Amino acid sequence: MSVANQLVDFKKLNGLVPAVIQDSKTLEVLMVGFMNDEALAKTLEIGNVVFFSRSRNQLWLKGESSGHKLQVVSIKTDCDSDTILVLVDPLGPGVCHEGYESCFFRTWQNDQWKINSEKVFSPETVYGAKS
Repeated sequence: MSVANQLVDFKKLNGLVPAVIQDSKTLEVLMVGFMNDEALAKTLEIGNVVFFSRSRNQLWLKGESSGHKLQVVSIKTDCDSDTILVLVDPLGPGVCHEGYESCFFRTWQNDQWKINSEKVFSPETVYGAKS
């Protein structure tokens, strides 16, 4: 474990901590992912956000396929040291794989979920057509 990671409590979620990603300028929450010790160490090393993909069981550099990387501005941990807050400068039009600036593009209104923003890029162009 790196010196920077010693404070972070990776034990509560079987080696993972939630990582809340927030735009450093607008303060909008862009997404939430998970990091293990290795992902946090890699993030600190390269200056771009690296997650641990639970579905693929491996490290994942955000923007690896889309080019929409997240450049780290600062990293904080909460009072329990079991959640990370990463302020970033997004390098691309959006972070959501559905084409939105933020993964939080739905709002609960009048007893239903409504889309609250416009798409900023075409997922088909960036990731290819779904099969």
